[in-house]
Amino acid sequence: MTERHPTPSKDEIALLEPFDRLGLDQIEVVNTPAQAASALKALQGATVLGFDTESKPTFAVNEQSEGPHIVQLSTLHKVWIFQLEDEDCRRAVAHLLESPAITKAGFGLGDDRRRIIHKLGVDLQGVLELNTVFRERGYRKDMGVRGAVAVLFNKRFIKSKKAATSNWANRQLTEAQIVYAANDAYAALRVFHALGLG
Repeated sequence: MTERHPTPSKDEIALLEPFDRLGLDQIEVVNTPAQAASALKALQGATVLGFDTESKPTFAVNEQSEGPHIVQLSTLHKVWIFQLEDEDCRRAVAHLLESPAITKAGFGLGDDRRRIIHKLGVDLQGVLELNTVFRERGYRKDMGVRGAVAVLFNKRFIKSKKAATSNWANRQLTEAQIVYAANDAYAALRVFHALGLG
C-alpha cells in the first residue's frame, strides 16, 4: 500500500509566504478573431500547458451552467485567457484541447471536461488531472492547487473567493478576475514541473 503523506492544514498554509503569481503584463485576454489566431500560433507548439476553466456561478435550484465562459492556458511565462463568446476563440481553444501532442495539466477537471464537451463539442485529448498524480503518490484524495503549492513550494497560493464566485460571462473581466483565472492555470503548470512530470 502506498504511504499516506500528510498535507498541511488551512491554518498551516496561512502562515506560509505567498506564491509568486503572474502579473497583468504576463496575461493576455483573447476575445477577437485576430487575438485567437495569434494565441493559437503561440500555443500550438507547446508540449504542456497549465489548464483551467471558469464558469458563471449558478445559484438557483436546477439552474444549468452555460459555462465554461473562459478557458485559461498557461506556459511558464504567460497565460492566455480565452473568452468563449467569439466563435474564433472557441475554435482556437477546441484545436488546442483536441491536440494529443499537448498535455493540459490542471486540478479538478472532471466538471470542466463535461462542460467543455457540451459547449465546444470537442474530444478532449492529453488532459492530466493533477489530483490523480498526487493520489497515486500517496496523498489524500483531492490535493487541489492550494495544497499542492504548499507541499511542493512551501508557499501559500492566494485565491479570492470574491473572484471565484464572480460573473465569468461578463464581456469585460475585472483585473481581479484576470489575475485569479490566469494564476490557477499557471500554478497548475508549475506543479506539473515540480512533480517531475515534464
